[in-house]
Amino acid sequence: MDQTTTWLLAGPPWVQYRARLDLLGEPEDAPGVLAARQAMLAHPKIRQLLAELAEWPGELMKNHKSAGHPLHKLTFIADLGLRAGDPAVAPIVARILEHQAPEGPFQVLLNLPPRYGGSGEDQWAWMLCDAPSLLYALCQFGLREEVQTAIAYLANLIRANGWPCAVSPTLKFRGPGRKSDPCPYANLVMLKALSQMPAWRDSEAAHTGAETLLTLWEQRRERRPYLFAMGSGFTKLKAPLIWYDILHVLDVLTRFPWLRDDLRLRELAGIVAAKADEQGRFTAESVWRAWKDWDFGQKKTPSYWLTLLARRALNRLPEIQPIEE
Repeated sequence: MDQTTTWLLAGPPWVQYRARLDLLGEPEDAPGVLAARQAMLAHPKIRQLLAELAEWPGELMKNHKSAGHPLHKLTFIADLGLRAGDPAVAPIVARILEHQAPEGPFQVLLNLPPRYGGSGEDQWAWMLCDAPSLLYALCQFGLREEVQTAIAYLANLIRANGWPCAVSPTLKFRGPGRKSDPCPYANLVMLKALSQMPAWRDSEAAHTGAETLLTLWEQRRERRPYLFAMGSGFTKLKAPLIWYDILHVLDVLTRFPWLRDDLRLRELAGIVAAKADEQGRFTAESVWRAWKDWDFGQKKTPSYWLTLLARRALNRLPEIQPIEE
């Protein structure tokens, strides 16, 4: 066990839990894992998140980049390792499953003005910048069978250059970009969802989506589809994994074993690796105000959770050399 892992095991219980599982490879029934998980479920911060999510959907989806929206809190607790069988999670899952579109995807509550293709009234609908995150969370909670129709429908929206900006048939909205362009964020969250489905992890859709993201990295100086740039802001370390940034992209793409020798992915990893301090710890370079009370919500000291995320992704790739920006 190296000094960074030892440090992580002194962190919050959710960091201890994931470090034991993801870095040390301990089984779920190991005493240290069970103790960390129990402490995580009892922790006031986790209980607060679960209390907020019990009111799902909680609030209208007005901006997918709104870090405090319940959708992002949902994917965060899914990342931590909560399950549908946990008492406080079960009712949240039940509320999500109540709103499934006829074509398959699960929906969020939104109000889209008529000038953007909506009705101007509160309605349940989906977009390709939210539906995959719901699928990811449900898969992480253990509901892989329940999402089969949704995942198949969304996966089959792919084109030769990746997933486009796509929305529910009840909407006529399209984001600020050319219709022929792929949406970088939609590709990221779709790959994140597919990574949890063994039948889709090595699919043609997954290969196409991954190639789309890596090509956009190659062409980052010339292309900014749907206004998603990959410049200095993109390369800043940030948690939790909410938007389109380097750590989120690295975390998702390293989940696909067939990508691990790709030089473009290794370049992304090298940039992240260079941000570690002498003890192998990582500090946030940008923060979400909605998460200011968490250890990754400040930029002055190393973050346990951010370090766990970076280490986990980098450990999936052999012999990464740091690359200074």
